[in-house]
Amino acid sequence: MAAGLVIAQLRAQMSLAGHAAKPRLGLLYITDYYADEAAAILAHLREELPMVKDWSGTVGVGVAANNAEYFDEPGMALMLCDIPQDQYRVFSGAQVLPSSFVAQSALVHADPQTPELAELIAEMAGRTRSNYLFGGLTASRHQSAQFAWQQPEGAPVAQGYTGVFRGGLSGVAWSPELQILSRVTQGCAPISKERQITEAEGHVVYQLDGMPALDVLLADLNVSLSEPQAALRAVRATLVGLSSPGQQGVGRTGSFGVDVLVRHIVGLDPARKGVAIADRVEAGQKLAFCQRNLQAAKADLRRICAEIREELEPETLSLETAHALAASEAEATPHPARRIAGAVYVSCSGRGGPHFGGPSAELQWIRHALGDVPLVGFFASGEIAHRHLYGYTGVLTVFTTPDESASLSS
Repeated sequence: MAAGLVIAQLRAQMSLAGHAAKPRLGLLYITDYYADEAAAILAHLREELPMVKDWSGTVGVGVAANNAEYFDEPGMALMLCDIPQDQYRVFSGAQVLPSSFVAQSALVHADPQTPELAELIAEMAGRTRSNYLFGGLTASRHQSAQFAWQQPEGAPVAQGYTGVFRGGLSGVAWSPELQILSRVTQGCAPISKERQITEAEGHVVYQLDGMPALDVLLADLNVSLSEPQAALRAVRATLVGLSSPGQQGVGRTGSFGVDVLVRHIVGLDPARKGVAIADRVEAGQKLAFCQRNLQAAKADLRRICAEIREELEPETLSLETAHALAASEAEATPHPARRIAGAVYVSCSGRGGPHFGGPSAELQWIRHALGDVPLVGFFASGEIAHRHLYGYTGVLTVFTTPDESASLSS
Protein backbone atom coordinates (compact mmCIF):
# COMPACT_ATOMS: atom_id res chain seq x y z
CA MET A 1 0.00 0.00 0.00
CA ALA A 2 2.80 2.44 0.86
CA ALA A 3 4.57 1.76 -2.43
CA GLY A 4 1.30 2.19 -4.30
CA LEU A 5 0.70 5.58 -2.70
CA VAL A 6 4.25 6.71 -3.55
CA ILE A 7 3.85 5.61 -7.16
CA ALA A 8 0.50 7.37 -7.50
CA GLN A 9 1.94 10.63 -6.13
CA LEU A 10 4.95 10.46 -8.44
CA ARG A 11 2.85 9.75 -11.52
CA ALA A 12 0.69 12.77 -10.71
CA GLN A 13 3.78 14.97 -10.37
CA MET A 14 5.33 13.64 -13.58
CA SER A 15 2.25 14.77 -15.50
CA LEU A 16 3.01 18.38 -14.54
CA ALA A 17 5.35 20.72 -16.39
CA GLY A 18 8.86 21.02 -15.00
CA HIS A 19 9.09 17.60 -13.39
CA ALA A 20 11.07 14.55 -14.45
CA ALA A 21 9.62 13.34 -17.77
CA LYS A 22 11.93 10.36 -18.37
CA PRO A 23 13.46 9.46 -15.01
CA ARG A 24 16.21 6.88 -15.09
CA LEU A 25 17.53 6.89 -11.49
CA GLY A 26 15.53 6.33 -8.29
CA LEU A 27 16.70 7.36 -4.80
CA LEU A 28 14.72 5.23 -2.34
CA TYR A 29 14.62 5.53 1.46
CA ILE A 30 12.42 3.48 3.78
CA THR A 31 12.02 3.47 7.55
CA ASP A 32 13.10 0.41 9.47
CA TYR A 33 9.47 -0.68 9.83
CA TYR A 34 9.77 -1.84 6.20
CA ALA A 35 13.37 -3.12 6.38
CA ASP A 36 12.37 -6.80 6.31
CA GLU A 37 10.50 -6.19 3.04
CA ALA A 38 13.27 -4.21 1.31
CA ALA A 39 13.78 -6.70 -1.54
CA ALA A 40 10.03 -7.05 -2.19
CA ILE A 41 9.58 -3.26 -2.19
CA LEU A 42 12.37 -2.72 -4.70
CA ALA A 43 11.07 -5.51 -6.94
CA HIS A 44 7.58 -3.99 -6.90
CA LEU A 45 8.83 -0.49 -7.71
CA ARG A 46 10.99 -1.78 -10.55
CA GLU A 47 7.98 -3.57 -12.02
CA GLU A 48 5.68 -0.55 -11.70
CA LEU A 49 8.29 1.97 -12.90
CA PRO A 50 10.13 0.15 -15.70
CA MET A 51 11.54 3.40 -17.10
CA VAL A 52 13.67 3.72 -13.92
CA LYS A 53 16.66 1.52 -14.66
CA ASP A 54 18.89 2.26 -11.65
CA TRP A 55 18.25 2.48 -7.90
CA SER A 56 20.08 3.57 -4.77
CA GLY A 57 19.09 4.18 -1.15
CA THR A 58 18.96 2.68 2.33
CA VAL A 59 17.02 2.36 5.60
CA GLY A 60 16.65 4.99 8.34
CA VAL A 61 14.68 5.34 11.57
CA GLY A 62 12.98 8.15 9.70
CA VAL A 63 12.71 9.43 6.14
CA ALA A 64 12.31 12.90 4.68
CA ALA A 65 10.22 13.92 1.69
CA ASN A 66 9.91 17.58 0.65
CA ASN A 67 8.78 19.48 3.77
CA ALA A 68 7.81 16.48 5.94
CA GLU A 69 9.57 13.88 8.04
CA TYR A 70 8.25 10.44 8.95
CA PHE A 71 10.12 9.45 12.09
CA ASP A 72 9.72 6.25 14.08
CA GLU A 73 6.75 5.19 11.94
CA PRO A 74 6.21 3.36 8.63
CA GLY A 75 7.49 5.61 5.89
CA MET A 76 8.83 5.56 2.33
CA ALA A 77 10.36 8.36 0.28
CA LEU A 78 11.34 8.13 -3.37
CA MET A 79 12.87 10.68 -5.74
CA LEU A 80 13.06 10.02 -9.46
CA CYS A 81 15.91 11.70 -11.31
CA ASP A 82 15.90 12.51 -15.02
CA ILE A 83 19.68 12.45 -15.39
CA PRO A 84 21.63 11.29 -18.46
CA GLN A 85 23.08 7.81 -18.08
CA ASP A 86 26.65 8.98 -18.65
CA GLN A 87 26.50 11.41 -15.68
CA TYR A 88 26.27 8.84 -12.86
CA ARG A 89 27.08 5.27 -11.82
CA VAL A 90 25.50 3.18 -9.06
CA PHE A 91 28.08 1.22 -7.08
CA SER A 92 28.19 -1.35 -4.28
CA GLY A 93 30.33 -4.23 -3.09
CA ALA A 94 28.86 -6.29 -5.93
CA GLN A 95 29.11 -3.48 -8.50
CA VAL A 96 32.44 -1.71 -8.22
CA LEU A 97 32.84 1.71 -9.72
CA PRO A 98 34.45 1.24 -13.15
CA SER A 99 37.87 2.83 -13.59
CA SER A 100 36.67 4.41 -16.84
CA PHE A 101 34.11 6.55 -15.01
CA VAL A 102 35.37 9.91 -13.76
CA ALA A 103 33.63 10.66 -10.45
CA GLN A 104 33.47 14.24 -9.23
CA SER A 105 31.55 13.40 -6.02
CA ALA A 106 29.36 10.63 -4.63
CA LEU A 107 26.25 9.95 -2.58
CA VAL A 108 27.23 7.20 -0.14
CA HIS A 109 25.24 4.85 2.09
CA ALA A 110 27.10 2.63 4.55
CA ASP A 111 26.47 -0.15 7.05
CA PRO A 112 27.53 1.06 10.53
CA GLN A 113 28.76 -2.45 11.40
CA THR A 114 31.36 -2.42 8.62
CA PRO A 115 34.92 -2.81 9.99
CA GLU A 116 37.28 0.15 9.47
CA LEU A 117 34.39 2.21 8.13
CA ALA A 118 36.11 5.59 8.54
CA GLU A 119 39.03 4.36 6.44
CA LEU A 120 36.69 3.04 3.73
CA ILE A 121 34.89 6.39 3.57
CA ALA A 122 38.19 8.25 3.23
CA GLU A 123 39.32 5.81 0.54
CA MET A 124 36.08 6.29 -1.40
CA ALA A 125 36.43 10.06 -1.17
CA GLY A 126 39.92 9.72 -2.64
CA ARG A 127 38.38 8.17 -5.75
CA THR A 128 36.52 11.41 -6.53
CA ARG A 129 38.02 14.51 -8.07
CA SER A 130 36.58 16.82 -5.43
CA ASN A 131 37.40 14.46 -2.54
CA TYR A 132 33.78 15.02 -1.48
CA LEU A 133 31.14 12.52 -0.36
CA PHE A 134 27.70 13.11 1.12
CA GLY A 135 25.32 10.60 2.67
CA GLY A 136 24.96 8.61 5.86
CA LEU A 137 24.90 5.33 7.75
CA THR A 138 21.94 2.97 7.72
CA ALA A 139 19.85 3.28 10.91
CA SER A 140 17.64 0.31 11.68
CA ARG A 141 16.33 -1.55 14.71
CA HIS A 142 15.63 -4.48 12.42
CA GLN A 143 17.57 -5.58 9.35
CA SER A 144 20.13 -3.34 7.72
CA ALA A 145 19.62 -2.82 4.01
CA GLN A 146 21.04 -0.78 1.14
CA PHE A 147 19.55 -0.47 -2.33
CA ALA A 148 22.00 -0.60 -5.24
CA TRP A 149 20.74 -1.68 -8.64
CA GLN A 150 22.29 -0.82 -11.99
CA GLN A 151 21.70 -3.24 -14.80
CA PRO A 152 24.01 -2.90 -17.80
CA GLU A 153 22.18 -2.30 -21.05
CA GLY A 154 21.30 -5.60 -22.71
CA ALA A 155 22.80 -7.72 -19.92
CA PRO A 156 20.73 -10.38 -18.12
CA VAL A 157 20.09 -10.14 -14.39
CA ALA A 158 22.19 -12.59 -12.40
CA GLN A 159 20.24 -15.33 -10.62
CA GLY A 160 19.40 -14.36 -7.04
CA TYR A 161 20.33 -10.71 -7.60
CA THR A 162 17.82 -8.50 -5.73
CA GLY A 163 19.65 -5.17 -5.59
CA VAL A 164 19.52 -5.21 -1.75
CA PHE A 165 22.79 -5.43 0.17
CA ARG A 166 24.07 -5.50 3.73
CA GLY A 167 27.53 -4.40 4.77
CA GLY A 168 30.07 -2.08 3.17
CA LEU A 169 29.36 0.96 1.05
CA SER A 170 26.99 1.67 -1.82
CA GLY A 171 25.65 4.73 -3.55
CA VAL A 172 25.83 6.87 -6.67
CA ALA A 173 28.93 8.49 -8.13
CA TRP A 174 28.35 11.71 -10.09
CA SER A 175 30.30 12.97 -13.09
CA PRO A 176 31.68 16.55 -13.25
CA GLU A 177 28.75 17.54 -15.48
CA LEU A 178 26.30 17.09 -12.59
CA GLN A 179 26.98 19.96 -10.21
CA ILE A 180 26.15 19.91 -6.51
CA LEU A 181 26.33 22.34 -3.62
CA SER A 182 26.59 20.82 -0.13
CA ARG A 183 26.82 22.03 3.46
CA VAL A 184 27.17 20.45 6.93
CA THR A 185 25.20 21.79 9.90
CA GLN A 186 26.35 21.02 13.43
CA GLY A 187 23.99 19.99 16.22
CA CYS A 188 26.24 20.50 19.26
CA ALA A 189 27.76 23.56 20.90
CA PRO A 190 31.03 23.78 22.88
CA ILE A 191 30.76 24.18 26.65
CA SER A 192 34.51 24.66 27.17
CA LYS A 193 37.35 26.40 25.46
CA GLU A 194 39.25 24.54 22.77
CA ARG A 195 42.43 22.82 23.97
CA GLN A 196 45.24 20.91 22.35
CA ILE A 197 45.66 17.21 23.01
CA THR A 198 49.21 16.92 24.37
CA GLU A 199 49.19 13.22 25.27
CA ALA A 200 47.01 10.42 23.87
CA GLU A 201 47.10 6.73 23.11
CA GLY A 202 44.58 4.93 20.93
CA HIS A 203 41.13 6.11 21.98
CA VAL A 204 42.22 7.70 25.27
CA VAL A 205 43.14 11.34 25.86
CA TYR A 206 45.53 11.71 28.82
CA GLN A 207 46.52 15.36 28.70
CA LEU A 208 44.94 18.58 27.42
CA ASP A 209 47.23 21.62 27.27
CA GLY A 210 49.59 19.65 29.52
CA MET A 211 46.96 19.04 32.20
CA PRO A 212 45.32 15.70 33.12
CA ALA A 213 42.36 15.26 30.77
CA LEU A 214 40.01 13.88 33.42
CA ASP A 215 40.72 16.79 35.75
CA VAL A 216 40.00 19.23 32.92
CA LEU A 217 36.71 17.50 32.09
CA LEU A 218 35.51 17.50 35.71
CA ALA A 219 36.48 21.14 36.15
CA ASP A 220 34.66 22.19 32.97
CA LEU A 221 31.54 20.33 34.12
CA ASN A 222 31.90 21.65 37.69
CA VAL A 223 31.53 18.14 39.16
CA SER A 224 33.67 15.88 41.35
CA LEU A 225 34.22 12.12 41.56
CA SER A 226 33.43 12.47 45.28
CA GLU A 227 29.81 12.73 44.08
CA PRO A 228 29.81 9.92 41.52
CA GLN A 229 26.11 10.00 40.57
CA ALA A 230 26.12 13.71 39.72
CA ALA A 231 29.44 13.34 37.90
CA LEU A 232 28.15 10.37 35.89
CA ARG A 233 25.03 12.24 34.77
CA ALA A 234 27.09 15.22 33.64
CA VAL A 235 29.62 13.10 31.74
CA ARG A 236 26.88 11.11 29.99
CA ALA A 237 25.41 14.36 28.66
CA THR A 238 28.81 15.52 27.37
CA LEU A 239 30.56 14.81 24.08
CA VAL A 240 33.81 15.98 22.51
CA GLY A 241 34.42 17.98 19.35
CA LEU A 242 37.65 17.05 17.56
CA SER A 243 39.55 18.89 14.86
CA SER A 244 43.03 18.62 13.41
CA PRO A 245 45.69 21.33 13.21
CA GLY A 246 44.82 23.87 10.55
CA GLN A 247 41.14 22.95 10.54
CA GLN A 248 38.26 25.13 11.65
CA GLY A 249 37.44 24.18 15.25
CA VAL A 250 35.65 26.58 17.58
CA GLY A 251 35.01 29.80 15.67
CA ARG A 252 34.97 33.40 16.82
CA THR A 253 31.25 33.17 17.54
CA GLY A 254 31.84 30.27 19.93
CA SER A 255 30.24 27.70 17.62
CA PHE A 256 31.78 24.67 15.94
CA GLY A 257 33.19 24.89 12.44
CA VAL A 258 32.45 22.42 9.67
CA ASP A 259 35.65 20.44 10.30
CA VAL A 260 34.71 19.45 13.87
CA LEU A 261 33.85 15.78 14.41
CA VAL A 262 31.63 15.13 17.43
CA ARG A 263 32.32 11.90 19.29
CA HIS A 264 30.93 10.23 22.44
CA ILE A 265 32.83 9.86 25.70
CA VAL A 266 32.90 6.09 26.25
CA GLY A 267 34.87 5.77 29.50
CA LEU A 268 37.08 7.32 32.17
CA ASP A 269 40.46 6.19 33.51
CA PRO A 270 40.72 7.60 37.07
CA ALA A 271 44.12 5.96 37.64
CA ARG A 272 45.81 7.70 34.70
CA LYS A 273 43.41 10.67 34.55
CA GLY A 274 42.34 9.71 31.04
CA VAL A 275 39.13 10.24 29.03
CA ALA A 276 38.24 7.59 26.44
CA ILE A 277 36.29 8.65 23.35
CA ALA A 278 34.70 6.80 20.43
CA ASP A 279 37.49 7.51 17.97
CA ARG A 280 41.24 7.28 17.70
CA VAL A 281 43.01 10.45 18.79
CA GLU A 282 46.52 11.82 18.43
CA ALA A 283 48.61 14.46 20.14
CA GLY A 284 48.31 17.76 18.30
CA GLN A 285 44.57 17.52 17.65
CA LYS A 286 42.22 20.11 19.15
CA LEU A 287 39.42 19.12 21.52
CA ALA A 288 36.48 20.95 23.07
CA PHE A 289 33.86 19.42 25.33
CA CYS A 290 30.34 19.96 24.02
CA GLN A 291 26.68 19.10 24.45
CA ARG A 292 23.69 18.84 22.19
CA ASN A 293 22.14 22.29 21.89
CA LEU A 294 18.80 22.95 20.24
CA GLN A 295 19.27 26.68 19.75
CA ALA A 296 22.72 26.19 18.25
CA ALA A 297 21.35 23.51 15.92
CA LYS A 298 18.53 25.79 14.77
CA ALA A 299 20.88 28.70 14.14
CA ASP A 300 23.38 26.57 12.24
CA LEU A 301 20.68 25.00 10.05
CA ARG A 302 19.45 28.46 9.12
CA ARG A 303 23.05 29.46 8.40
CA ILE A 304 23.72 26.71 5.86
CA CYS A 305 20.36 27.30 4.16
CA ALA A 306 21.19 30.99 3.85
CA GLU A 307 24.65 30.19 2.46
CA ILE A 308 23.21 27.92 -0.21
CA ARG A 309 20.51 30.44 -1.12
CA GLU A 310 22.95 33.34 -1.32
CA GLU A 311 25.41 31.39 -3.42
CA LEU A 312 22.75 30.40 -5.95
CA GLU A 313 20.91 33.69 -6.25
CA PRO A 314 22.36 36.20 -8.71
CA GLU A 315 23.50 39.54 -7.37
CA THR A 316 20.84 41.43 -9.26
CA LEU A 317 17.27 40.16 -9.64
CA SER A 318 14.29 41.42 -11.56
CA LEU A 319 11.38 42.61 -9.42
CA GLU A 320 9.30 39.58 -10.49
CA THR A 321 12.08 37.15 -9.57
CA ALA A 322 12.73 38.83 -6.23
CA HIS A 323 9.05 38.53 -5.30
CA ALA A 324 9.03 34.86 -6.32
CA LEU A 325 12.09 34.07 -4.18
CA ALA A 326 10.72 36.01 -1.22
CA ALA A 327 7.32 34.29 -1.32
CA SER A 328 5.90 32.79 1.85
CA GLU A 329 6.55 29.14 2.55
CA ALA A 330 3.07 28.19 1.37
CA GLU A 331 3.63 29.99 -1.95
CA ALA A 332 7.28 29.07 -2.45
CA THR A 333 8.01 27.21 -5.69
CA PRO A 334 11.22 26.23 -7.44
CA HIS A 335 12.57 29.19 -9.34
CA PRO A 336 15.16 29.08 -12.15
CA ALA A 337 17.11 31.87 -10.47
CA ARG A 338 18.27 29.33 -7.89
CA ARG A 339 18.97 26.57 -10.43
CA ILE A 340 17.98 23.85 -7.93
CA ALA A 341 16.73 20.65 -9.54
CA GLY A 342 16.39 18.78 -6.24
CA ALA A 343 17.98 18.10 -2.88
CA VAL A 344 19.10 15.29 -0.57
CA TYR A 345 19.09 15.79 3.20
CA VAL A 346 20.65 13.35 5.65
CA SER A 347 20.11 14.16 9.31
CA CYS A 348 21.21 12.42 12.49
CA SER A 349 18.60 10.19 14.11
CA GLY A 350 19.22 12.19 17.30
CA ARG A 351 17.87 15.31 15.55
CA GLY A 352 14.63 13.76 14.30
CA GLY A 353 11.16 13.72 15.79
CA PRO A 354 10.38 16.45 18.32
CA HIS A 355 14.00 17.60 18.77
CA PHE A 356 13.46 20.83 16.79
CA GLY A 357 10.30 21.74 18.65
CA GLY A 358 7.56 20.58 16.30
CA PRO A 359 6.62 18.03 13.64
CA SER A 360 8.87 18.33 10.58
CA ALA A 361 10.28 21.67 11.79
CA GLU A 362 13.74 20.85 10.45
CA LEU A 363 12.40 20.11 6.95
CA GLN A 364 10.10 23.12 6.94
CA TRP A 365 13.00 25.47 7.59
CA ILE A 366 14.85 24.01 4.62
CA ARG A 367 11.79 24.38 2.40
CA HIS A 368 11.31 27.97 3.51
CA ALA A 369 14.91 28.77 2.54
CA LEU A 370 15.14 26.84 -0.74
CA GLY A 371 11.54 26.85 -1.94
CA ASP A 372 9.39 23.83 -2.69
CA VAL A 373 12.12 21.87 -4.45
CA PRO A 374 11.97 18.06 -4.63
CA LEU A 375 13.79 16.74 -1.56
CA VAL A 376 14.42 13.25 -0.24
CA GLY A 377 16.54 11.88 2.59
CA PHE A 378 16.71 9.86 5.78
CA PHE A 379 17.65 9.96 9.46
CA ALA A 380 20.94 8.16 9.87
CA SER A 381 23.10 6.66 12.60
CA GLY A 382 26.01 8.78 11.35
CA GLU A 383 26.41 11.35 8.60
CA ILE A 384 28.96 11.39 5.79
CA ALA A 385 30.38 14.61 4.37
CA HIS A 386 33.69 15.47 2.73
CA ARG A 387 35.77 12.40 3.67
CA HIS A 388 34.61 12.14 7.28
CA LEU A 389 31.99 10.43 9.42
CA TYR A 390 30.04 12.95 11.49
CA GLY A 391 27.57 12.74 14.37
CA TYR A 392 24.60 14.92 15.41
CA THR A 393 24.84 16.81 12.12
CA GLY A 394 22.74 17.39 9.04
CA VAL A 395 24.13 17.22 5.50
CA LEU A 396 22.16 19.23 2.93
CA THR A 397 23.07 18.76 -0.72
CA VAL A 398 21.35 20.40 -3.68
CA PHE A 399 21.70 19.48 -7.34
CA THR A 400 22.52 22.67 -9.21
CA THR A 401 22.76 21.71 -12.86
CA PRO A 402 22.72 25.04 -14.72
CA ASP A 403 20.84 23.74 -17.76
CA GLU A 404 17.61 21.81 -18.19
CA SER A 405 19.26 18.43 -18.85
CA ALA A 406 18.40 17.16 -15.36
CA SER A 407 15.21 17.31 -13.36
CA LEU A 408 13.81 15.43 -10.40
CA SER A 409 10.47 14.50 -8.84
CA SER A 410 9.88 13.48 -5.22
